[in-house]
Amino acid sequence: MKLPYKKIFHTSGSLLLLVSAYFIGQGIARLSAGDAVISAESTASANWGLSFQEEGKPPVANASASYLSQYDAYYIEETEEKKIYLTFDCGFESGCTPAILDALKKHGAPATFFIVGNYLETSPNLVKRMVEEGHTVGNHTYHHPDMSKISTREAFAEELQSLEALYEETVGQPMAKYYRPPQGIYSETNLQMAHDLGYQTFFWSLAYVDWYQDDQPTKEEAFAKLIPRIHPGAVVLLHNTSQTNADILDELLTRWEEMGYTFHPLSELCGS
Repeated sequence: MKLPYKKIFHTSGSLLLLVSAYFIGQGIARLSAGDAVISAESTASANWGLSFQEEGKPPVANASASYLSQYDAYYIEETEEKKIYLTFDCGFESGCTPAILDALKKHGAPATFFIVGNYLETSPNLVKRMVEEGHTVGNHTYHHPDMSKISTREAFAEELQSLEALYEETVGQPMAKYYRPPQGIYSETNLQMAHDLGYQTFFWSLAYVDWYQDDQPTKEEAFAKLIPRIHPGAVVLLHNTSQTNADILDELLTRWEEMGYTFHPLSELCGS
């Protein structure tokens, strides 16, 4: 039975105190639970992923450009202009990079090469050639670990700064503060750590399976993925280890140019 309105407010003071204490305690518990959820979400890892819905249109990614912008992170330029940003991930040298550089030079196409420590140690002359020919060299970490499993700022910074130091020693100039998470695995905490270290993080809006050395795609398979899926403002990820990429890059850039696309450095995308 409902108590009359006045009866509620004439309940004994001790009961009111008990009720108030209960709800305050519940509120604190909920706030604590909420903090725990936020903390868990910020450290939870995610794999970068894309879903292509329509030919020639940007894909749907698992994080929006506006969400990433709070961490100075990017995967695409939101534009109607037919601009392409070429990027290459370099884990090791397979003999394909010279042909890739030749094709880029022929087309006057700037690219960003995200390198790891092993690549810089074993192929310093190719890294120097990248720089000499106007390309940007970015940070793919020294050891290529799952960075989302690194919980301390110090360990995270070491992966980036140790590569920075070797690069400056090798090339004679500071490394660009461009970071690409190994395997595209990231967390909010990682994005914030990179941002705090002065880095801009780059994912991608177009890639294909080109990294298996013993199972390289055919030219036709590569074109079937890369031609219809190109879109305005695309950040393209290719691997320098791919023989297919080395073989098709000249023709691929030509075909994109025939579609009206032009090639731009990442500095235009992030304004640095």
